[in-house]
Amino acid sequence: MDKTRKIIEAYDKLAKDYEKNVDTMSGHNAYYERPAMMKNMPMDMNQLVVLDAGCAAGWYTEQFIKLGAQVTAVDLSPEMVEACKRRVGDKAQVFTCDLAEPLPFENETFDLIVSSLTLHYIDDWAPTFREFHRVMKPGGSLIFSVHHPFMDFKHFDRPDYFSHELLKEIWNKKDSGPVEVTFYRRPLQEIINVTAEQFIIECIIEPQPSIDFKDNPNASDWYKRWFDRLTTNPHFLIVKARK
Repeated sequence: MDKTRKIIEAYDKLAKDYEKNVDTMSGHNAYYERPAMMKNMPMDMNQLVVLDAGCAAGWYTEQFIKLGAQVTAVDLSPEMVEACKRRVGDKAQVFTCDLAEPLPFENETFDLIVSSLTLHYIDDWAPTFREFHRVMKPGGSLIFSVHHPFMDFKHFDRPDYFSHELLKEIWNKKDSGPVEVTFYRRPLQEIINVTAEQFIIECIIEPQPSIDFKDNPNASDWYKRWFDRLTTNPHFLIVKARK
């Protein structure tokens, strides 16, 4: 089966879980990746034109709208797009789009492009980053998160850190049941160098879990299981860059 088709099918199956469960039941999103990403974004987005590149069920899209942005949200999965539309209604433009293909936007459209845990599903980043550069206004910002290369290398016990390779994993979620997810692993130097070909890198963040939710009763099990590990072993990587 075509790799893109496999990703679409997997995330179409996962869409209900993302819509109903991720915000409250996935600590890696709610208490780890999202707080770290939001700390690196402008807190006032009035007048900003924002692209949510890989919007999933629309959590980030909703945050940007609340902060005053004019938002366009895209995702490869039609079911994720529908979930995002249910979340934000007509407050954003939301449609299916393949980030590996030319983007359907005019030059210098966006002030900010945000891509949360999406780019590791794309094999060749160079065309995607050229398109991000093309559709971004001068001085605009790019903020993205991906799997940390150290995590993938260690977790999957790979023999060659420097390989760029396709990995598979079974995710067993509450609504979808077991779903095979495929994504690409690449070394840190590839992540940095491909980004630097088009953008000026401002900072690299290896996030640690937010302590802001540690006393939340709904979060206690996740913190007991993951807090110590994620404060000593990076799981995600965030890159902030500008044009």
